[in-house]
Order: sequence, then structure tokens, then C-alpha cells
Amino acid sequence: PDPYGSVHPANQGDGIEVGHLKEASLKHEILIEYAQLLGQQASNEKSGHTDSFLVSKSGELLMEYYYRRGRINYPHYQMSITKSYTALALGRAIQLGYLKMEDLNRPVHQLIDGLKVEDFAKGASGITLDDALRMCSGIRMPKDRILNAAKQDNMKGRAHAQALFSLSDPINDSSKEYKYQSADTILVMQVIDSVVPGGAEKFIREELFGPMGIDFYHWEKDLSGLPKAAAGSSLRSRDMLKVGHLLLNEGKWMGEQLIPVEYLERATSPLVPTRGDAKYGYFWWSESYEVEGKTYVSKQGRGAGGQFLIILPEIEVVAVLTAHNQGMGGILNQTCQALIKTFSN
Repeated sequence: PDPYGSVHPANQGDGIEVGHLKEASLKHEILIEYAQLLGQQASNEKSGHTDSFLVSKSGELLMEYYYRRGRINYPHYQMSITKSYTALALGRAIQLGYLKMEDLNRPVHQLIDGLKVEDFAKGASGITLDDALRMCSGIRMPKDRILNAAKQDNMKGRAHAQALFSLSDPINDSSKEYKYQSADTILVMQVIDSVVPGGAEKFIREELFGPMGIDFYHWEKDLSGLPKAAAGSSLRSRDMLKVGHLLLNEGKWMGEQLIPVEYLERATSPLVPTRGDAKYGYFWWSESYEVEGKTYVSKQGRGAGGQFLIILPEIEVVAVLTAHNQGMGGILNQTCQALIKTFSN
């Protein structure tokens, strides 16, 4: 019933350096008051159910709060931020040479083995990997079409990708506009599974999470039997922070380049305009915040219900939020404002 909070977190021997918030910022009270506010009962039943809040500066964890369902030692369910982890898995495949940067502009079907292109919907053969990563594949179908097909046919392995290509409405320039959907993420996971040795699940475990010491997590399976790419992972808050440090350090972890700089820069760039001020990259978001007349750019992983990974490169800050809300609310803006006010000069 009572939140746990620390502004001088303990070193857990998990690869995360720790520090002291009060030594890192003279304006630390701003962040402490905000962290305490997150623990209070919210007036809106749909929001205010924050489970954890972690903040690091220059690679040191300075604040660690757990509320409600939050636990330091237990993974928290993740919605669409799972997409962001999927994008990093693809980047890891490029770093290890299983794909090249040039492959981003190749048709997706050329990177997935065992597909019957002759059965594709009109225009589907032209979908590139870059299209899928930007949510611009153009695949369109009623929500129940793929599920009804799954009831009749085995969707295991490549059959899931085949169904997306074949069951889509015809694809043209007008349909290849940004649309936030799971189909595009599924294609990316299918590419990863097809090009890496041992499959996507083993690759994520051993090559993406393994080097960072992320060894206690869960990742649900899709109709194909592959890891779900749209949602379905569960990570501990400290492990989410590690992913944030990976981005802050331009793809390096403990001096090892896990993700190519060029790929990561593109993945977190504002490639596609969306509703509001946010821009979309390769399953990562970017949004700018103005504080005292200065603009700060953030890179973000977002999950419905309140799982957020926030990176503010200019002030070297990474923040993690987990929650079990029914909506996003204004917490992203409020959190970024508090972080910037605390650590900006």
C-alpha cells in the first residue's frame, strides 16, 4: 500500500551504475515532488495508476520509485513498447551482418523465406522493410479477416506473413500512408526470424538482451509461434532502463557496439508525422518539449496503459515509467517537463 522510493538507489550488481539525485541536481526537489505525486490516489479512475518511475543521468540511476503493482524484481507487462524492442532486434541483426543497411529498401518478401509471391494481393510485393518499420506498408484488411483465416488455416511460421500479404486489400500509393497497426510489426519479426540463425526468440534472448544481462523477462508468442512484435513482452523496470542507456550511448553497451549508429539514428528520427506533435521513426517515437524558451528533443518507446521509455539526449537523462492505466493521459508531457526542469542548466 505504501510506495517505495529512493533518491540514492542501491547497486544491485546488474550492470547499472548508481548515484545520488541530490548531488546530481540543485533542483532535485522538483523531481522528488513529482515522484511523490505519482504515488497519490488519482482523481481519474482511468489514469494515475503508475507502478514504477526510474530516472538516470549520465548513465547513473539517481531515483527509483515503485508503486502499486511495481516490483524491482518482477517484469512488468509491456504493450506497444514491444515494437521498439523489435526494432532494436532488427538493428542487432544488422550489426552482426545478417542484414545490411541497404536491405531496409528491399521488398520485405525477399527477406522472408518460403513465401508464394504469386498469391500476394496486388501491390504487396512492393512493400519494403523501411515501409513496414515506418508503419507505411499499405496493408489493409478488416480486423477479423486474419483471425477468421487463422481459424481455418495453420498460421505457424511463414504462413502468418503469407496471410498478411495475400489477404490484404490491393495496395497502392494512397494506402501506403502511415497507419499504426500490428501487421507491419509482424512482418519485421518475420524478417528477423528468417535471417538470423536459430530464429527470432533465441536471437533476442542471446544477442540482444543477453549482452545487457537482461535474463528475467517474458515475451508472448504470436499466431506464428514467433515472439509477438506489436505487444506482449514483459521486462523489469531496471532492464527497461538498460535499453534506454543503449540508446543514449548510440547503440553501445559496456563499450560494445550492439546496434549500428546509422541504424539507430534513423530508427529514432522523426520520419513520419502523426497526430499531434509526435513523430514516428522505426517503431520509436520522438517529440519535442519547450521549457523556459528552449526546445528539448526526446526519443521515446511508448506502450498503451503507461509503459514509457524516455531518452533526453541533450541533458543525458533516461526515464522509465510503468503503469496499468486505461489511457495515456498527460503523463508524458508532465514527466518530460519535470525531468528537463530538474536537470537543465
